[in-house]
Formats: sequence, structure tokens, C-alpha cells
Amino acid sequence: MSTWGRLAELPLQIEDYALEPLRALVSSEFERASTVIRLHGAAQEGLGEDVTYDAVDHELLQAAGPNLPLRGDFTLRSFGERLAELDLFPAVPQREVSRRYRIWAYESAALDLALRQAGTTLHAALGRTPQPVRFVVSLRLGEPPSLQPLRVRLDRYPGLRFKLDPTSSWDEPLIAELAATGAVESVDFKAYYTGSIVDQPADPELYARVVRALPDAWIEDPALTPETEPVLAAHRERFSWDAPIHSVADIEALRHPPRMVNIKPSRLGGLRNLLDAYDYCDERGIGCYGGGQFELGVGRGQIQYMASLFHADAPNDVAPSAFNLPEPPAGLPASPLAATPAALGFRWE
Repeated sequence: MSTWGRLAELPLQIEDYALEPLRALVSSEFERASTVIRLHGAAQEGLGEDVTYDAVDHELLQAAGPNLPLRGDFTLRSFGERLAELDLFPAVPQREVSRRYRIWAYESAALDLALRQAGTTLHAALGRTPQPVRFVVSLRLGEPPSLQPLRVRLDRYPGLRFKLDPTSSWDEPLIAELAATGAVESVDFKAYYTGSIVDQPADPELYARVVRALPDAWIEDPALTPETEPVLAAHRERFSWDAPIHSVADIEALRHPPRMVNIKPSRLGGLRNLLDAYDYCDERGIGCYGGGQFELGVGRGQIQYMASLFHADAPNDVAPSAFNLPEPPAGLPASPLAATPAALGFRWE
């Protein structure tokens, strides 16, 4: 039986729902907004988190209130079908991918609620054992770039490992300093982002400097152009893909068969898409790691839970959210995170 097949017919009763706004200043120098979805039914509550990036999309959702026709008796399969019939946005979202993020919010809340109503947990329903989760911290080094954001974290947590976003302003001395730390597990060239604060155009000189200095790091989302291909050709075994991956079809469509992909639950959108992608990669020996979206609430624990079941010993970009604060506090957990699923549902303690 497929992984999705183990969950699809789980019963779900919804009586009403509520929306909870969250906001925090994170390390990429912007104020992150998210919305917690709270589904209620049969004296239980299921939680999910909408990680849509544009604050205006959250403001419009929260102003409209819980006005979707979600009351009723479903299975997880039929609930997903109901969502597909609805426009989850009061106005056209700023980015089309945000529709997937919001589907994930509602479906993860539905999964949590259905499991709680059934008196069970995700790992029990899937017949899997949660494992300690190895994680990296996703970080940008600012403009002009500086090792200070990395140093402030390493000084407090010497064992941390990082996923960094190179920019064209990275010069040879900076990259040499980064390499000397031995703390960089992956570099994300952000080739598929346009109109965002993290855009990075294809830059063959930057690529050459980075891949040469960091020979063991995964290379995520490079731009494959006539100028960059010669620089990257010898490093294809290190390619990993994130932003273009929304489904199994997207993995199949990659120009070079991957050894590794970043499976972000929110970017895959629905539960079936996500679980089918896990099955596809497992059957073909493709490695996976998880990725977050600066979750502020329950969503972070949920992606850590997924990582614990499907790719625990990988460079998972699922560090505890406080590592994204400008000044991470003392006392945060080290990698690997202990496996701490809640006693019921789809939550991480």
C-alpha cells in the first residue's frame, strides 16, 4: 500500500474553524507573517500553519475570517477534494505558489484533527518509528556580506551546520573563511526566484568560486545556462533541487537525474502530492531532505515530524525557528533533534 493509502480514508469531522495571526522579525531582515489554521470537531482541535510569504495575503485572509464551507464529515481524501473546489484566497495571491502553501495549511490541520479524532499519531498510522532529526540552519550573510551572522551562531552553538545563500558580492576571502569553518553543508543559488528579496541571477564567476572552495557541499537550485553549465558540469552529482519541485512530475522533468531533492511539504501542497513524492524517491534511491519556510508556529514542528519519519539523517533545513532570530537565544537544542512526537495527532512537542 502507498503511504498516502494508509491515510486517505481516515475519517474527519469538522464543526468550525478559526484563524490565528503570527508575526516575528527573522534573520533575513523582514517581518515574517503566518496564519495558524485551527480546525475543530468532536471535541478535538487540529492545527496547521499557512506560510504564504506576502503579509498582505495573510491580512486579507484574517480580515475575511473563517468563511469557507468546511463544516461536515469527510475522509482526508474527500477533504482534499473539497479544498480543490474552493478558492482559499479572498483576492488573487501575490504569488501563485502561495496557493500550495495554503492547501498545506488546511490539509496539515485536517491530518492533525483526523488523527486526534482517531486517537492515534502520524507515525502509528504509517507504521514508522520517528528518528532523531539532523538539521542545518538556513542563513544569508547580508549585503555587504559578513561572516557575523554565522559567527554569532557558531560561537554559541559550535556544532551547527549551515545552508547558505551565496550572492555575487561573495569574494574569495569571504568564501575561504567560510570553507575554513567546515560548517557549510549546502549552498542555495536561488536560481528560480524572481521578484523576491532573495533573487540571485546566474553568475558563473560566483558559481566557480563557491563550488571550488566548498567541494563537499550540496549545490541547490543552480541556474543551468550556457555560461554556468561548463562551470558546474563536473559537480552534477552534488546538485539538489528545491524551488522547482511541486510534484513527482517535476522530479521526473529535471534535466539531470537527481541524487538529492529538497522536499518542502508546503511547496508540495497537498498530502497526497507530498507522500507520493516520498514514495517515488524511496523507490528510486533518490535522497531527500526537508525544508522550511520560516514557520513561526506549529508548522515548524510538523515538518520536523515529517523529517523524522522520512529523511531524519539528512541536511534538513528544519532548525528550530529561534535560530532564525537576529540573535538566537541560549539553550536551543542541538542537532540532531530528539524525536518528540505528541501523544496524539500530527504535532511535535
